[in-house]
Amino acid sequence: MRVIVTNTYAEACEIAGGMITKVVQDDPKATLGLATGSSAQAVYPYIIRAYEKGEVDFSQAHSVNLDEYIGLTPEHDQSYRYFMNTNFFDHVNIKKENTFVASGIGSEEEIVKEFRSVLANSNVAVQLLGIGVDGHVGFNEPGKKLHSEAHIEVLDPSTIKANARFFANEDEVPKKAITMGMGDIMRANKLILVATGAPKADAIRELIMNDEIFVNNPSTMIKMHKDCVVIIDKELAELVGYQA
Repeated sequence: MRVIVTNTYAEACEIAGGMITKVVQDDPKATLGLATGSSAQAVYPYIIRAYEKGEVDFSQAHSVNLDEYIGLTPEHDQSYRYFMNTNFFDHVNIKKENTFVASGIGSEEEIVKEFRSVLANSNVAVQLLGIGVDGHVGFNEPGKKLHSEAHIEVLDPSTIKANARFFANEDEVPKKAITMGMGDIMRANKLILVATGAPKADAIRELIMNDEIFVNNPSTMIKMHKDCVVIIDKELAELVGYQA
């Protein structure tokens, strides 16, 4: 695992965006593993800027997303399909039919079956990750066990509380989501995790300050990946006591 410390969070997101852009420059048919949330939202503008400059072409690229809320239609403004369209897909020349965000509507069994099938037939070149205050990646929540494959996850109260800012109130936050499993994430050729902010300090400390794996901090699993990059800003590095 490689840790990169930047002067600012914007610089961290720019570096992450540049890494993802390079993957497509090197292989125009690459499959990107994408994410939502505030970290990903701050990364996408740098990829879009590279596209607008003519530095990268997404016309042959594919993508698959980490997760989606159960119970939200693709048109709902808090669904992750809507997020991806408005924050990335609508701004580059990727074909929507080449993008996959799991459905949040319908039979949960069928939703899981479809997602697992897509992942089984995808070779993800690079997976973008954020991290929750409890160390979750995707919606793999802390607990006594983790899942290897895509599955329905009951969201932790801390995740629901953290996401309530995007809804009218906490009661409107979906209580379940479909997510890649940790095994799915680990099968990507490269992982890029971006983080900032004091609330993430405990999770990041366990991730980068030792070689231990904690089930109650799912992010620590990525220490075992052969090509994993964690990008944090100087402020967060100082909070966790990391020295580059």
